[in-house]
Amino acid sequence: MATAELDISTLSNHLWESANILRGPVDAADFKTYIFPLLFFKRISDVYDEEMAEALEESGGDRQFALFPENHRFQIPEDCHWQDVRARTTNVGQALQRAMREIEKANPDTLYGIFGDAQWTNKDRLSDALLCDLIEHFSKLPLGNTVARADVLGQSYEYLIKKFADATNKKAGEFYTPRSVVNLMVRILDPCEGETIYDPACGTGGMLIEAIHHVSEAGGNVRTLWGKLFGQEKNLTTSAIARMNLFLHGVEDFQIIRKDTLRFPAFHVGDNLATFDCVIANPPFSLKKWGKEIWESDPHGRNFAGVPPAKYGDFAWVQHMIKSMSFKSGRMAVVLPHGSLFRAGAEGRIRKKLIEMDVLDAVVGLGPNLFYGSDLVASIWVFRQRKPEEHRGKVLLINATDKFRRGRAQNELLPTHVEEIHHIYREHSGRDNLAKMLSREEIEKNDWKLSLPLYFDSEFEVPSMPEAVTRLSQAFKSACEAESRLTEQMNLWGLLE
Repeated sequence: MATAELDISTLSNHLWESANILRGPVDAADFKTYIFPLLFFKRISDVYDEEMAEALEESGGDRQFALFPENHRFQIPEDCHWQDVRARTTNVGQALQRAMREIEKANPDTLYGIFGDAQWTNKDRLSDALLCDLIEHFSKLPLGNTVARADVLGQSYEYLIKKFADATNKKAGEFYTPRSVVNLMVRILDPCEGETIYDPACGTGGMLIEAIHHVSEAGGNVRTLWGKLFGQEKNLTTSAIARMNLFLHGVEDFQIIRKDTLRFPAFHVGDNLATFDCVIANPPFSLKKWGKEIWESDPHGRNFAGVPPAKYGDFAWVQHMIKSMSFKSGRMAVVLPHGSLFRAGAEGRIRKKLIEMDVLDAVVGLGPNLFYGSDLVASIWVFRQRKPEEHRGKVLLINATDKFRRGRAQNELLPTHVEEIHHIYREHSGRDNLAKMLSREEIEKNDWKLSLPLYFDSEFEVPSMPEAVTRLSQAFKSACEAESRLTEQMNLWGLLE
């Protein structure tokens, strides 16, 4: 009797229960470090078993034939299968770690380093009993292709990423961008069949996945994107999760490189940076120590509009992304903090240069508290190498600051908001207090600033009294802590009597 296919709800709930097994010994911020590698290990083991069964049937039971590498997507060395680890009751972490490392070595071109650097052998955190419970929990559901289709498994994986983000909130910004924001950015860029797509700060790969969904929903053949998806991510665990994410969505050919993009851009054609049709990212807000010393004489010419200040790396990302756009078809969308709209100094000069170059197509001012890890207000900047004739010399400014549903810990951009903002962008014309087509001369009169209050009647909702009191209280607490630290340091330096 055939096993019924898993639905998204069943699989998602089962995966979340696996995280609950870790709760206590493992901090919520570290759940992803352990759960995702186990999920991927179980998946490739179950698929391997399916491939073995198919090869045995094809060969009339010839086991040697069934073991040929050509019959398997990934190679699993002897004694490194999920069931081999499941059979262990002592030193389970050691067996798990060995199996993962041997699988990585056996698949150097595709899986090298994909299981991350989790400390499986730390028995103070992961006892044999706990790991046995965790492995048995995963063993309850088959995760092969016949039962867990790639789209279902991929969506459940995304569900788990969001649940981990919800659980950690302030620590989640480094790896998770709200799906609705990603959806808006992808819809604006409108990637098509066969185009190259690049995310220089790819996190867990959500933007690349959303681009695939977009092409699929438009009726396109997503396999035309294989070999044309590129990402770079500095964090080891996060870059590994991105690679697993793409594999679990059924993507067979992509490149995710673990490196610091601003210091060591990974993709080149000869001596030049590689260029792509669609460039999309939510880089770290106002990154400090981002590599200004390198950019003073950047070998890739990414300082063409100026060198950003050391304490704000936002326009370093912007210039890197512009240099990464294809000459004819290149377009990009990037999330930036609200301060990038108006900060003066080096950033003001860079902003002026970009507007004068006429590559800035539109700016969308978003509502507050939409992003994990930051209650800052953000904006989406859209650039195009070749703007339509009717858009040249102009910038569309969209005031979407009231487009959100208020949440207890996090506000949310709803699908209806995404639809409305995207429609306004497609119209590309002035619209009441929602959108304005700004001429270069009008922006110049405002010192090249794009702050929404300069062009619209209002910008943000006034916070309620409880919110205002909370913010003032938090600000006062932060100020007191800063004063205490400064006093302590001055005492150490002998500057106070």
